[in-house]
Amino acid sequence: MSYRLLLLSGSLRAGSTNSAVLRTAAEVAPAGTTAVIFDGLARLPHFNPDDDTDPLDPAVMQLRSAIGAADALLISTPEYAGALPGSFKNLLDWVVGGVEISHKPTAWINVSSSSTRAAGAHAELRTVLGYVDADVVEAACAHIPVGHGVVGPDGSITDPAIGVQVAATVRALVDHLGAVDEGDPADR
Repeated sequence: MSYRLLLLSGSLRAGSTNSAVLRTAAEVAPAGTTAVIFDGLARLPHFNPDDDTDPLDPAVMQLRSAIGAADALLISTPEYAGALPGSFKNLLDWVVGGVEISHKPTAWINVSSSSTRAAGAHAELRTVLGYVDADVVEAACAHIPVGHGVVGPDGSITDPAIGVQVAATVRALVDHLGAVDEGDPADR
């Protein structure tokens, strides 16, 4: 079976370890899996419920289309001031008005150097994902510390041990998709 993963970084920063871990996830995705990094975060307009009507802004249509086309989502976001960064929260606000993420298998990787750092962002992420009825795949949610020193010039992770952990996370998400496929297609 082939699957399409959408990778969402919560960071706009050049050299982001969150973006690096997702580039690595795309590289280590199992055969038959297409992993696509969403690159439209900076183009999304500020969320306004009055604008969440047809015709939608093209950047919002691109986001919702990418989510709709994906079999699962993998997120990596930093924490800013104890919560999700505003730009990523804005992305999630645009998702609330659509149905594309409903029941969509979703997981995240926390790349902070401490298991307690970014806890606020991931708690907030879990709350928002609950509101949009995403299927949080606990087995694929991981804390994989990534320091800036292991990000190579191509923007991906150079440490093979981290690559193995990222591959295991992606594999857990893909395995979940396979288990869902073996069950009732209506669950997907």
